Amino acid sequence: MLNTSVLYLPIGRKTFDIEVAEQYRKQSENWLQASCAKVIAPNEILTSVEELEDFLQSIRHESIDTLLYQSVTFADGEFMVKTLEYFTNPVVVWSVREPSVGGRLRLNSLTGGNSTSNVLRNHNHPFSFVFGNPDEEQLQRKLTKQLSVMRVIQSLKDMKVGVVGDYPPGFFFSQADEDELHQAFGVTLKKVDLQKAFKECIHIPKSEWVGEVDRAEQQVIGLQRDDETVQKFAQFSTYIKREIEKEGFTSLAMRCWPDFFNDLGAAPCSTLSQFTEDGMVTSCESDIHGSISMFILRELANGNAPYLGDLVHIDEEKNSAVFWHCGAGAYSLARPDTGATAGVHPNRKIGLAMDFGLKAGEVTMFRVSHTPDGYRLLIMKGTALDVEQPFTGTSVEVELATDVTETLYDLMHAGYEPHFALVYGDVVDELKELGRILNIQTNLYTGC
Repeated sequence: MLNTSVLYLPIGRKTFDIEVAEQYRKQSENWLQASCAKVIAPNEILTSVEELEDFLQSIRHESIDTLLYQSVTFADGEFMVKTLEYFTNPVVVWSVREPSVGGRLRLNSLTGGNSTSNVLRNHNHPFSFVFGNPDEEQLQRKLTKQLSVMRVIQSLKDMKVGVVGDYPPGFFFSQADEDELHQAFGVTLKKVDLQKAFKECIHIPKSEWVGEVDRAEQQVIGLQRDDETVQKFAQFSTYIKREIEKEGFTSLAMRCWPDFFNDLGAAPCSTLSQFTEDGMVTSCESDIHGSISMFILRELANGNAPYLGDLVHIDEEKNSAVFWHCGAGAYSLARPDTGATAGVHPNRKIGLAMDFGLKAGEVTMFRVSHTPDGYRLLIMKGTALDVEQPFTGTSVEVELATDVTETLYDLMHAGYEPHFALVYGDVVDELKELGRILNIQTNLYTGC
């Protein structure tokens, strides 16, 4: 079931075959109720602008992700214009098939969808279109993807990224212009003082932070709970969790080096890993767009934990690329035969960090990228290979769907940022639709 809330508006005119239209409405609502967490709908087709407004008045305070506007029969643009006076959510326009060909045009639903799409375009309002009957599997798959994308768009409008410390020296790609970011995606930023967190977290009583150690022990193999760096991981994580609750953060972008090693005396990787595993996606090196990329992937992949890594190696013979980072990785991403194992940071030799290779499977790589010309999206597709851990830290070797050498040169010449988000599953279609609706340039490396 999709974790989304939908406002379903079946619209029609009584001059058409309203009895057949009502059958479509019932079938549509039944499928929606079985597929979505929350569906708000009238008890019958809304056949006048006055009926529509009465209904919208009655539910105007409801919180929704998507407005699903079904032209069950033809209806003019007045219906959509009135709807936009009450709700500003992205819209999915749905037209159904004619019940028969020959004789009277009984529904003219497709023209209704055409008219509505024209209204939305001329209002510069984000929308998508689907066509088909509610019992068609192809329509159901298409609509499921559309509803998922619309939910993400709405989530981005509500998204608040906690920026924990400034980006490290020279990591210019980790920053973002807050006004431009908000205009493009709706995302807002809020800074958290990293040094203050270091100073205050070490005074948190054990009774309040020991639960973080207990949590890590559930999935991290070889965790030494009495190690000082494990204690500091738990203290810092507890402090940041309080900030998350207080500020209502949706994701985090956290500065890691050199401060964690020099000032706290522990690696940041364990905090990033556990937070991402538990749903609060957290990027390292204070990479704001990396955090947003991870969040989008997680939302589109039904809550699967994402990964963020550098592109560090290619193998032309295997047509593969290795994505790596120092020691951050959600526990559930580890190879089943090794599990998520505890280690130390490969360069600083300080714990607590993760040290494992990622599991095999179909993956999608993604980046919300920024240039002086504005935003762009990068989408790549591949298969994570069943190979031994390529490098210490966390890493995954991915056979790309496109030629690895050509892709490498394209990425470098296009000047993409060196952090790539990755998630298990195929969400390419959803990401493409996200770029289309947001009107953002989208570059694909997904094969046929």
